[in-house]
Amino acid sequence: MSWVYLAGFLLLFVGLMVSIALHEIGHLVPAKIFGVRVTQYMVGFGGTFWSRRRGETEYGVKYIPLGGYIRMIGMLPPRASDDPNKLRSVSTGPWQSLIENARAVASEEIRPGDQNRVFYRKPWWQKVIIMAGGPFMNFLLAFVLFAVVMMGFGVVVLKPVLSGVSKCVIPAAEQGTRDCLPSDPIAPAAKAGLLPKDRIVAVDGTRVTTWEAAQKLIRGHGAGPATLVVERGGREMPVNVQLIAQDRPDLNDPDKLVKVGFLGVEPTQVMERQGPGYVISEMWEMTSRTAAAMVNIPHKMVGVWNAAFSGEKRDPNGPIGVVGAGRIGGEIAASSAPLESKIIIFINLLAGLNLAVGMFNLIPLLPLDGGHIAGGLWEGLKRAWARITRRPTPGYVDVAKLLPLTYAMALVLLFMGGLLIFADIVNPIRLSG
Repeated sequence: MSWVYLAGFLLLFVGLMVSIALHEIGHLVPAKIFGVRVTQYMVGFGGTFWSRRRGETEYGVKYIPLGGYIRMIGMLPPRASDDPNKLRSVSTGPWQSLIENARAVASEEIRPGDQNRVFYRKPWWQKVIIMAGGPFMNFLLAFVLFAVVMMGFGVVVLKPVLSGVSKCVIPAAEQGTRDCLPSDPIAPAAKAGLLPKDRIVAVDGTRVTTWEAAQKLIRGHGAGPATLVVERGGREMPVNVQLIAQDRPDLNDPDKLVKVGFLGVEPTQVMERQGPGYVISEMWEMTSRTAAAMVNIPHKMVGVWNAAFSGEKRDPNGPIGVVGAGRIGGEIAASSAPLESKIIIFINLLAGLNLAVGMFNLIPLLPLDGGHIAGGLWEGLKRAWARITRRPTPGYVDVAKLLPLTYAMALVLLFMGGLLIFADIVNPIRLSG
């Protein structure tokens, strides 16, 4: 392992830890603004490596750098007061015992004078803001990092300027595997006399300014004669071409072949800086894809299991743990790519991880942030309905009743995290396939 690889590993790992620390700040800041007493702000788990107390909050770093948390008093509401004239019933059921123990821990943290500083007493909308602050911070980080790349470095844009003209027509299944053979038909572009650096400005009378527009018209034309207008040497000139039909990958589904019009040219790739509107549009698109991917997590984890224990190839678009992310950081640093490309890949990776973490935390199940957000929204809905129907104001939503599900979910998350770490060690995702 070279020092460059190790540096890349550590750099991405530190980036993830900073993201986690900022995620917890996303919870900490609104909690303090709304007057909730926060006793701890910690990055990591396990024993405390370092900590300092500032005011009423202890800030610190734990030995196991795989997460973080803040501790707010009164996360769970107390049980309703017992009738003093009746004996208090005690359940022997294990789940009920867990609930009662959790309540006892929560109540022990409340000091005299803190009754109005407990989390459960806050208005439902403040609870939602506090718990949504963490995922929001991840989304904000992702947006800022993507903006740095798209607005600072730029993105690859395809221009309708020809960078290459195919000499022949090679079947789609053999693309990239061989050169032209004497038996291969001449490509329509070569037959029509198109040259590198020609700019396509119109297809069958329709003006185009982007490669995507030109490509759509050519593919949609199918086989048959077409008229292009190209700019060559500062002058526009018409060119008659005889397009052919060929099986090519579908633009929306690369694994599917469709029969489209074929010209036989390659566009020019350039790095072009984008504006805020482009970043917002791309962020929305990536967020939508990430949300859709969350639905497939159980299926994806089956693939991770098979890769870890059966030697199957890891899905490059599948889940990845902190160790795997670090390894990819090392590969980026140790690659032969130009420094600027390394920086772009590194920032995009860190941005994508923040986007995934933010989306994952919004799943409406405890102990994830989304579970607490769902509880707050449910409480707001119940109280709104009570106002509309002029009924008594309902009590606070008792999320302690969901603790059995919480513990089950926690076990699932621990299993998933352990499996990802193991798979990242024995069968990691690699940039070079």
